[in-house]
Amino acid sequence: MSELVIALMGSGEFDPWAAEVDHWLLDRARTGDGRVLILPTASASEGDDVFEFWASKGLEHYGRMEVPAEVVPLKTREDAARPDFVGKLSDASVVFFSGGNPADLAATLRDTPFWRALLEALDHGLAYAGCSAGVACLGDDAPDSSVRDFSDALWKPGLGMFANVMLGPHWDALDSFVPGLTQFIIDSVPPGRRLFAIDENTAVVGDGAEWTVIGSGGAHIMLDGEWQHVLAGGVVTVQLTSAAR
Repeated sequence: MSELVIALMGSGEFDPWAAEVDHWLLDRARTGDGRVLILPTASASEGDDVFEFWASKGLEHYGRMEVPAEVVPLKTREDAARPDFVGKLSDASVVFFSGGNPADLAATLRDTPFWRALLEALDHGLAYAGCSAGVACLGDDAPDSSVRDFSDALWKPGLGMFANVMLGPHWDALDSFVPGLTQFIIDSVPPGRRLFAIDENTAVVGDGAEWTVIGSGGAHIMLDGEWQHVLAGGVVTVQLTSAAR
């Protein structure tokens, strides 16, 4: 498998602090014309106004950076089979999935032509960036943010880009959303499975094995009850692989 170019953000996509993350991705992408594809797909279930808010915020952010960008209006599984949308991956340098519902995002993309083409493009140097839902969808399980009770109903199938891992964006803010959510997620991690959590306004950038922390918070890795905490500027080795890749 080729070296990957990946940024996983806890929150704060398209805010000024994230420009450092975008430059890191664009400097390392090995394909495309320098363009960023913005996909607010995870917010599609919240309505067109929310989708357009994230689309516009992304375009404004990259406009300030003088980086070419376009929105891919992929909202449904039917959209994920459109040849014109799939074809955009061949010319882009970065694909960026912003926030929303992780389970909805995974259900929209799983086993579609768009997702299969994206995985292939990653091996040819396309850079992947995800924030919030764009991170939490990538493991074996994806949380359904529309579920408000602490039960197995919270967990839906993820995209399996990374196997044997649960990904936790917004880590330092979860209990402000739903009190007790942090401990529920910790208790949901099966033995032998890793939890890789990222604070708000924080990113981990890397190649799938070695990650550098950027932003105002930290990354937190738990395996079988043992924790490792890495603050901004630190480097952590966490091999994220999948048999599906």
